[in-house]
Amino acid sequence: MDVIGKDREKQAGDLGIVFGDVTLGVHGQGFEYLFSYQAGGLESLVADGREWLYRVAKPTFWRATTDNDRGSGFSRKSAMWMGSDLFLQTKEIRVRVDGEEITEFMAPGNNRFAGEVKASTLQVIFVYATSTVPETDVETSYTIGKTGRIRVDVHYYGKNGLPQLPVFGMRFIMPTKADGYCYDGLSGETYPDRMAGGIKGEWRVDGLPVTPYLVPQDCGMHMDTDRLTVYRSSVLANERRGGQELPPFALAFEKTEKPFAFSCLPYTAEELENATHQEELPPARRTVVCILGAVRGVGGIDSWGSDVEAAWHIDAGQDIEYSFYVVPPQVQA
Repeated sequence: MDVIGKDREKQAGDLGIVFGDVTLGVHGQGFEYLFSYQAGGLESLVADGREWLYRVAKPTFWRATTDNDRGSGFSRKSAMWMGSDLFLQTKEIRVRVDGEEITEFMAPGNNRFAGEVKASTLQVIFVYATSTVPETDVETSYTIGKTGRIRVDVHYYGKNGLPQLPVFGMRFIMPTKADGYCYDGLSGETYPDRMAGGIKGEWRVDGLPVTPYLVPQDCGMHMDTDRLTVYRSSVLANERRGGQELPPFALAFEKTEKPFAFSCLPYTAEELENATHQEELPPARRTVVCILGAVRGVGGIDSWGSDVEAAWHIDAGQDIEYSFYVVPPQVQA
């Protein structure tokens, strides 16, 4: 029998889980999350009454290519990873409640769950197939406890024959443009081969600056990060569209065992890639946060043929595993 079938008394602080036909909902004190079976991922993250997702959170493989990448032909050699960034396929969804596997949680099997289910932990796992030849898998696991803190574990399964990866991680697109962000990590913009000048500390960035290169390209990367906090003061809710300002509200990302890399920009990699001049970039409306477990170096020997040194490549034939926490306001220190 599934754990759901057991008689349980409601305990203070328990999670409330709702098995819908096309979504799985979970809520607790100060938070409400929705996982979409159809879209294949976390599609709503409401913390303290504020929505933090505009699109379903998904694995990401592409960063906008740089002048050095174009000069060395990397953009062409690894172009299939941009296709996977856009067209990832959900292969499998698994659900565990209090550590026990739940079967037949989609319609019509979900009809056996009478109303809300109480539990201490919920784990939702999505397995994706890449749009590459050969194809490989990525597994993303969300584990939620009573406080609403989410542990995200991400596993890329290496496959021989695939070109080098630009990046690997998770992308969160937020509904409005952030006011700025604070992070505990290295100062300034850093990449794996551009870290020597970074100073460890706590840093604040106002707005979402995009480096004004003549041709838009990847920018704003931060390596070796322990914590990132994103601040917003605007929402898309109709009742808030009268121009009134809201007090800033925040969502944090924290390391688990190891630091992560991140970028926080107003554009996706594809939007940057599509613009050949700065004026072709769309108006900045969203916040795109990428929490990354692997980042390719940017090189710089020259911009007309030299590749990034081998130490800073990402071998797609090797597994990549990393994890981080998503921390709602009620559990932020």
